[in-house]
Amino acid sequence: MTRKFPRFLLATVFVVSVTALAQTASAGPALPPAPSAAGTTPDPTVGGTGSKIGTINIEQAIFASNEGQRDFEALSKKLEPKQTELKNMNDEVESLKKQLNTQSPTLNDDSRGALVKQVEDKQKKLERSVQDARDDAQAQQNEIAQRILQKMAPIIVKYAGDKGFGLIMDTSNPWPQGPVLWAGPSVDITKAIVDAYNTQSGVPAPTRPTTAKPAATGATKPAAPAGGTKPATTTPPPK
Repeated sequence: MTRKFPRFLLATVFVVSVTALAQTASAGPALPPAPSAAGTTPDPTVGGTGSKIGTINIEQAIFASNEGQRDFEALSKKLEPKQTELKNMNDEVESLKKQLNTQSPTLNDDSRGALVKQVEDKQKKLERSVQDARDDAQAQQNEIAQRILQKMAPIIVKYAGDKGFGLIMDTSNPWPQGPVLWAGPSVDITKAIVDAYNTQSGVPAPTRPTTAKPAATGATKPAAPAGGTKPATTTPPPK
């Protein structure tokens, strides 16, 4: 059974600035070569000397790619046993709290104190386990995202150069946390980059089970990290 990616295990926001994107892309084979001592310069088409400004939701592009959907869904399944374990621990704590509230008037001081200590100890253990699970899930999620970004960044740079863009801004974080106050859909290249990445990666689109419920169930795509990730825009890329 497929399930939504456990959001309480993924309290993370994946934000990549334009500067970070450029640094990541610098390792990619599609970037222009640096000028040599002899004074040669990069190809201006690839080097991004155009005048257009575009936007891309890096977070969205990573999660919407076939590879991202596949790997995050696999991670979701991998973490399901931990989610079940934490739920059982929480149920036990809630049961003890209910027992304490119900029996407290009839218990002597020693019995009540012992039960209170048991509740406190299990509550602390639960909180530590949840935090450890959240950190582990976040680390694994970020590892997947960074791996995909390493391969996606050169595609973004090449697309920008080919289409005459001089600047691409990341809209993963809405303003005022992010740098973009407003941008129309006509300048968004997210879908174009996802399509290009899917073609290059060769990873097929996820199979959608015929018995799956609507997308709200999260059966065919990973849930977004904290802050939410909307489906990639269907607006055609800029010409």
